[in-house]
Amino acid sequence: MSPQPQAAVGAPLSRVDGRLKVTGKARYAAEFDVDGVVHAVIVDASIGRGRVTGVDTRDAEAHPGVLRVIHHGNAPKLPYRDNPGSNNLPGRRLRVFQDDKVLFHGQPVAVVVATTLEAAQHGASLVKVRYEAKQPSTDLTEAKAGEPTEYARGDAEAGLRDSAVRMDLTYRMARNHHNPMETHATIARWDGNKLTVWDKTQWVVGTQTELSTVFDVPLDSVRVINPFVGGAFGSGLRCWPHTVVAALAAREMKRPVKVVLTRKQMYFGTGFRPSYEYRLSLGSDRRGRLKATTHEIDAETSSYETFEEAIMLAGQMFYSTPNVSQAYRKVPLDVNSPIWMRGPGFANASFAIESAMDELAHRLRIDPIELRLRNEPAEDESNNLPWSTRRLRECYTVGAREFGWHRHNPKPRARRDGDWLIGLGMAAAVYDPNNMEAHARARLNADGTAVVEAAASDMGPGTYTSQTQVAADALGLTMRAVTFRLGDSLYPQTPPHGGSMTMMCVGSANLDACNKIRRQAIELAVEDEASPLYGAKAEDIVVRSGRLHVRGNPARGETYQRLLARNKLTHLEADGSWSGPQDPERHSYYSYGAVFTEVGVDAALGLVRVRRMLGVYDCGRIVSPKLADSQALGGMVGGIGQALLEHTVTDHRDGRIVNADLAGYLVPVNADIPEIKAIYLEGEDMQADPLGVKGVGEIVQVGVASAIANAVFNATGRRIRELPITAEALL
Repeated sequence: MSPQPQAAVGAPLSRVDGRLKVTGKARYAAEFDVDGVVHAVIVDASIGRGRVTGVDTRDAEAHPGVLRVIHHGNAPKLPYRDNPGSNNLPGRRLRVFQDDKVLFHGQPVAVVVATTLEAAQHGASLVKVRYEAKQPSTDLTEAKAGEPTEYARGDAEAGLRDSAVRMDLTYRMARNHHNPMETHATIARWDGNKLTVWDKTQWVVGTQTELSTVFDVPLDSVRVINPFVGGAFGSGLRCWPHTVVAALAAREMKRPVKVVLTRKQMYFGTGFRPSYEYRLSLGSDRRGRLKATTHEIDAETSSYETFEEAIMLAGQMFYSTPNVSQAYRKVPLDVNSPIWMRGPGFANASFAIESAMDELAHRLRIDPIELRLRNEPAEDESNNLPWSTRRLRECYTVGAREFGWHRHNPKPRARRDGDWLIGLGMAAAVYDPNNMEAHARARLNADGTAVVEAAASDMGPGTYTSQTQVAADALGLTMRAVTFRLGDSLYPQTPPHGGSMTMMCVGSANLDACNKIRRQAIELAVEDEASPLYGAKAEDIVVRSGRLHVRGNPARGETYQRLLARNKLTHLEADGSWSGPQDPERHSYYSYGAVFTEVGVDAALGLVRVRRMLGVYDCGRIVSPKLADSQALGGMVGGIGQALLEHTVTDHRDGRIVNADLAGYLVPVNADIPEIKAIYLEGEDMQADPLGVKGVGEIVQVGVASAIANAVFNATGRRIRELPITAEALL
């Protein structure tokens, strides 16, 4: 078939759902109007470890409007069948109200159901829970680590001994919480044995599967609806206990039940980016060429599940290093389970690796970009595969030119602006775009409009818009003529909405379905004696604005409407799918970037302010530049938060999170955000997928924290190896 004109893909279009959002018509999980709904509020454990010895519900049940209090003493036993999918972690997932054990501070120990939210809230405050408390273990530095996940090539210890230059460094990264604007919420309704939930989730299929196994009902008896997500950053990548609580309460009450987590409950009711201690030893020759690295990584996980993320990959493939040794140990603590957060694994690994590269460059008096260029690998040394694309050199060149890197003075404290010490820093970025099987269904109607459906999500990157762009060009229609539907488990299954995989996976399935429909229409036309296209070669036909015509001869053609009407067809329909690169073992697939920052540090107060920032990215094809900018700027802002502000504080005496609110847990606000710009290298990666995309959402947070830390060193001469970088660390 002849290549289709690209009118929508690549254009800086506004969101197709933008009007719904700014007028308040977009419905989020807690906003659906479900007849007969009652409200439920979860009672959280006030100890960090132990058991419940009694639950006094008399005062709560006597309060007007309270219908029932459910806890382990009166809750039905749930099947909780094994479910290796749904992003469940190795271990034994938390089973709500199934026993008296308390595994972490804030664990659900009861739920109060009432006719109004206010009655449920007050009723929850009246529930008296007695405990047998034990001392929880919540300190990463004092707990015993589990067995490591290991990787090695060459002989790292010998390589370090033989290196002319060796550095032994330790980096620490605080726990971070996602804190999206929309808190997590679920409405659950049973109709006989069929369950419908309106849930904040990044994976409707995952929630569907989890509820199916928890309640032991057929998968097709569970429907999950979620058309809009008010931000998530990874917090919605699995089904959390409150969703099960809502479904359990709804079945017990025989009425729909709504559960909305408070901001405080988000800190222990959903996951988080775990804290890390990353010990990195690095050896090089006098010219800065790496000889060996060792990576000793400790990360927190819960006592009942084991959370892992891809923190080892960057150390295996980013720089040419003949000798590498890694040990990644998960440290079980009395906390709720972590989950992936934007740039998972790579955002933390890059802080250690890219900070260390900057230290090495300063020690050897080599420009930080030049040092990285001297260690550019010819192939992926972790698997000896060639890169699908790797344009990191170009990222450095473009970034240095656009940012003005020639003004970088390697001598710390060399620039000053009044009370402010000025520093420049840079870091490289890498991310491994995930890929999983995805499906989509497309239908071309007789009126010339089209509908595409997939059980995807849109937590903010603009899935509705970018998928509409892909479908419009594949079908040869205008954007107005195409509707993309998502957020319903009745639609064809897709992977989780995360890991920078939605554009790649769902987009490729969408493209496949729409290409099939266009081909159906073309074949129908060239075989229809009444069509102006009869007898033409199918490969010579293109479609533009809903009209099929011979390439180079627009006068010879007809519209979809005429073609379908003449053939008495109400529609054409096709299913599309994508299951990953055709030859996944032939190439190594990554996206790349280079981040440049300028910071000011108050010489007297130690306050750090980012003054400007530039990111240059090799992310394959950019489907929607306006949406990509939204993702890039948001990701870089998230990186500022990781570098300078975000830090979950735990009271190790009882496991309580001290700053479980947006007053104590600091995130960047407008006053913290400088001039930010993102540049995307033109190009595509057709080895990766039919669209040539790699995704933007994750890579844009990677490298930001290390670039800021490197700039702080350039400004002050103080090397900070712990996130967040606080004023007291610089005084």
